[in-house]
Amino acid sequence: MLSSIVLMLLAIAADATRPDLDAVWKDYSASKIAIEPAYTFPHATCFRVAALEYGLPESLLLAVARGESDFEATARSRANAHGVMQILWPGTARHLGINRLSDLYEPCTNIDAGARYLKELLDRYDGNVHLALAAYNYGPGRISKDGDDIPSGAAWYSGYIYRHLNYVIGNGTVRKPVPDTLYSAIGQSTLLTFGEPYRAEAFIERLEKESPDLSLDWFRRGTGEFEVVMTYADREEFDRSARLLTRAGFRID
Repeated sequence: MLSSIVLMLLAIAADATRPDLDAVWKDYSASKIAIEPAYTFPHATCFRVAALEYGLPESLLLAVARGESDFEATARSRANAHGVMQILWPGTARHLGINRLSDLYEPCTNIDAGARYLKELLDRYDGNVHLALAAYNYGPGRISKDGDDIPSGAAWYSGYIYRHLNYVIGNGTVRKPVPDTLYSAIGQSTLLTFGEPYRAEAFIERLEKESPDLSLDWFRRGTGEFEVVMTYADREEFDRSARLLTRAGFRID
């Protein structure tokens, strides 16, 4: 187990090396929005229809959904956000014309609402994905149009969704699977759960530095905790990753 002091130092180092999020999202908008998803994700038709309806990249909607709920239609957070895209009740939901809480648990309705809201935010911030995502997390009233003084929590959220985007499109450390692989067929094994996002991020940074071939990710759960998981396609990959974790100083049962 890593000590709190070590995790804090790793988090500071991660902050120093984190990419310019505004720049990486601009690169995505310029050159990657047409990349097809690497998996067949849950509620695929709903995402495809919403992307076409609002002129949004399907991969962006999938990244937000994976980061918000991991596609769980009945997800609920302690902040009273609901469904696949974690729409806040009642404020954001009613702003989007949804007047029954139960409607947020219908996947297509929820995904449409999340896409509509993201489109609204992208228009507000002149297409700047980084600022739109910060506002999706913190609310547009707390994110200025010029991007000055973005709260640290909103900034980490943009980077958090960017990591999920890399998974969705098969970039970075994620190995692109065989086409048409079902997302539901990919295994997840929880390594640790943290109370703060910087601790989860620092833990991943440390393991990836030791073993770059590991497939790791982290999720904000409805409890407000942050769960680090190892993903794998089959038992063989699980065993190989478990050996890599052991060599890196972390044992998985």
